[in-house]
Amino acid sequence: MVKPFDRAVSGFNHNITHAGRVFHVQTEDSGMNNPNIITHLFVGGNILASKKTSYAELLKAENLQELVRQLMEDQHKQMLRNVVSGVYDSVDGAAHAYQPGQLAPAAEGKGSTKHAPPRSTLPPEVEAARALSTPPQMNEMGAQTLFGEDLISEKSLDEVILNYLAGETEG
Repeated sequence: MVKPFDRAVSGFNHNITHAGRVFHVQTEDSGMNNPNIITHLFVGGNILASKKTSYAELLKAENLQELVRQLMEDQHKQMLRNVVSGVYDSVDGAAHAYQPGQLAPAAEGKGSTKHAPPRSTLPPEVEAARALSTPPQMNEMGAQTLFGEDLISEKSLDEVILNYLAGETEG
């Protein structure tokens, strides 16, 4: 008797070197609750390409696990074939790997037609910290702090709100 397919099928991971770059291909199944097969192509830790295929129409098949496994293999192999045949050779935007918080040098891409990856907007608290003209003061514990020290009060939140609404501010 065939065991019912009740969880995701184990995926595939392969590294392949092509044109001087190491590509990592990863294919995974999202399971019956989200019947999708997803394949990602990574270069330097960045996703260069993705393919997502739904198998919702197959959920009632008796041999679902075998069908999903075959779909996963086919999709994974197609991504590997695309790498070997040079489909991603001209895509350079994700070819640079950076550590968390590291920004690309401003000189990258100058004098060429390549475009630098878009910079993410920094959270307001980070922007405020970077804009400080004087370093933060030391608190009683000796640690530097940037925010909130002047907001701590012995008053209840209700008292603070009422004082604010009444226009009574402590200077």
